[in-house]
Amino acid sequence: MNPLLSQLKPYPFARLREAMQGLEAPKGVPAVPLHIGEPKHATPKVITDALTASLSELEKYPLTAGLPELHRACADWLARRYDGLQVDPDTEILPVLGSREALFSFIQTVLNPTAGTKPVVISPNPFYQIYEGGTILGGGEIYFANCLAPSFNPDWSSVSDDIWQRAKMVLVCSPNNPSGSVLQLADWQKLFVLQDKYGFVIASDECYSEIYFGGNKPVGGLQAAAQLGRGFDKLVMFTSLSKRSNVPGLRSGFVAGDAALLKEFLLYRTYHGSAMSIPVQRASIAAWNDEAHVIDNRRLYQEKFDKVIPILREVFDVDFPDASFYVWLKVPAGDDLSFAKRLWTKAAIQVLPGRFLARDTGQGNPAEGYVRIALVADVETCVKAAKTIVALYR
Repeated sequence: MNPLLSQLKPYPFARLREAMQGLEAPKGVPAVPLHIGEPKHATPKVITDALTASLSELEKYPLTAGLPELHRACADWLARRYDGLQVDPDTEILPVLGSREALFSFIQTVLNPTAGTKPVVISPNPFYQIYEGGTILGGGEIYFANCLAPSFNPDWSSVSDDIWQRAKMVLVCSPNNPSGSVLQLADWQKLFVLQDKYGFVIASDECYSEIYFGGNKPVGGLQAAAQLGRGFDKLVMFTSLSKRSNVPGLRSGFVAGDAALLKEFLLYRTYHGSAMSIPVQRASIAAWNDEAHVIDNRRLYQEKFDKVIPILREVFDVDFPDASFYVWLKVPAGDDLSFAKRLWTKAAIQVLPGRFLARDTGQGNPAEGYVRIALVADVETCVKAAKTIVALYR
């Protein structure tokens, strides 16, 4: 077996299951799963209609590069969403099977562990565990930049010059999972200055970009580069329909940016066997071309936050995230695991302890003392859960 597999750590949800062994929820009380970020809103009809209308095309082998029409739909969406951003649909866009598998494989495409020095990937902490797995199996070393209050953005100043010298990639997650923080243009500019000095690739995970509040659209990595007069050299962004369009089971997204990197990534994917089926591509085209369902989706999340945050504020120091559908809740006495256990045993409410989303560093575990609450259930369920949590800690 590949010896690197032994370095992979259990996923956060596996760690949660282990921590909860032997603990029972109150009898007769249904579980309220607010620990997993799985969208629960209905899949839009415009997508299901396009999918079912093209099922006859299952008889065809799809090309890994994807349909030209899908490339064009993605490029058109980028232009609409990011204030006229111009991306070449033929060379600067590549359809992928959701951002998760693309991030995992892209890291391994870029790293070169045979070059002598073990390559470093710098990641936010807390982080999406795919970043770590892709780095380890790519023969690299992951280094964590802690995300601390009040901004919850990575502290790049904590990274030593030695690490920057070895860095081959910096992973960005904006909007951030779990805090919902967003990099502003000035933040991007600081990162680009570091990139110009050290020459690393930036991989920007933007799968939560369409769940924002008050019309405050998160700035994307490519958008920031364009606004600062830069090209897309060594810069790629990853996005997905899972959260934007409530289709996590469709497994559809795209990568955009540096044409040279995407050319090599396409070569990798051709061997990897990751072509998107044509019906899924047709459904994806319909999704990227329609914004009405996204606006309605955002409205539903806005309603939940508008009702839940004031309830939680009766007891907790908590605010709206900049974006995403997570509440990053600071818990009493700083014990996130005990907090999660109490919610489960007293009220059958499931939340994710922050410590499971981060790694210990020399500065400690930046996610200890927080829990992630995913407001993915219906409004009534989220409101009831918030009231129950407050009642337990009033």
